[in-house]
Amino acid sequence: MGDFIIEGGRALRGSLQVQGAKNSVLPILAATILHNGTSTLHNCPRLRDVDASMRILRHLGCRAEWEGDALVVDAASLTRCDVPDHLMREMRSSVIFLGAVLSRCGRSELSMPGGCELGPRPIDLHLSSLRQLGAVIREGGGRLHCEAPEMRGRELTLSLPSVGATENAILAACGCEGTTVIFNAAREPEIADLQTFLCAMGHKVQGAGSSTITVEGRSPTHDVEHTVIPDRIVAATYLAAVAGSGGEVELRGVDYRQLSTVTAALHEAGCQIHSTGNAIWLRSTGDLRAIRPVRTAPYPGFPTDAQAVLMAALLRSKGATVFVENIFENRYRHVDELCRMGADIRVEGRVAVVCGVERLRGAAVEATDLRGGAAMVVAALSAEGESRISAVHHIQRGYADILGDLRQLGARAREE
Repeated sequence: MGDFIIEGGRALRGSLQVQGAKNSVLPILAATILHNGTSTLHNCPRLRDVDASMRILRHLGCRAEWEGDALVVDAASLTRCDVPDHLMREMRSSVIFLGAVLSRCGRSELSMPGGCELGPRPIDLHLSSLRQLGAVIREGGGRLHCEAPEMRGRELTLSLPSVGATENAILAACGCEGTTVIFNAAREPEIADLQTFLCAMGHKVQGAGSSTITVEGRSPTHDVEHTVIPDRIVAATYLAAVAGSGGEVELRGVDYRQLSTVTAALHEAGCQIHSTGNAIWLRSTGDLRAIRPVRTAPYPGFPTDAQAVLMAALLRSKGATVFVENIFENRYRHVDELCRMGADIRVEGRVAVVCGVERLRGAAVEATDLRGGAAMVVAALSAEGESRISAVHHIQRGYADILGDLRQLGARAREE
């Protein structure tokens, strides 16, 4: 795997179709296990994390193959209920298979998940919910041994609106006797997309998008086709790239309502933005101004996944912008790398202050995680000279073809 080489200082112009959502397709791939048959997914992005999920499905005995632009999973031949350590370590969201395998098999064995190092992200909320539904879970040696001989629906209240815990509870509840009601559920659009998929399969799930979700368990299922929603974080990344570099872009196939906090911040910074139907149009001179404090929060608040790319867009803004990270403790790992390009960022705990500089310069930097790596791409596009970004496997976990998309907008970007 090579490095990304990006030559900055060029305005970006053009139109892009936004890829399918990584954070939507991964729980949906886990959910395909719930049906003893075939699921066909359209608008599924070709990502490293998707490849990892396909390897897990194949290990479990399923057939998971690309057929043209569609990803087809046949779970009729599922024969195993364990996921080995080397597959679990590839991505944090691999834990989502726990609820699905329990629903289908009544037992599961897997190790603790891997993924980006963003500080503590305990899965205790996942395990607590599954235990309340009747699962018996033993932890030891870095592995989880789970059995669920009699899972029954009940009322669950999450102490935090965790996306992953909400999804795991939904998938487990599909295999329960009776009705499960999940209170304080996460409200992200990706959970609503999971509900759409499950309902198309035959399950009875209601309320996704609100804080209360109801699941009626053990419904008969059938083969299903589903189109994955567009990736709002990829859209936010490209909007940030054009905002910081200057230019004009139209993003097609994206729900502007899901990006309202991001577009509001970019508008405040000086960008012109219009939304029509399923498209967002943005124009920027590249001369931005500082904005009011940005505080990450669960949806519909400002998304933590967009914090780094917005920060990168504002590196040359006039004034100082305060960022407060309320979701993950270690989400500023990209700051030191951005400072290698000449950024002026001061961090204390969960607070980062971005003081705009007159210019950025190209530099050799390393992607620290998925969204931090995307931030380096955004910064490189507005820097003078050439930047080399290494460890790009992090970026490729969430962006199907970020360099190809940027070249469509006129960027000089390549991999070598």
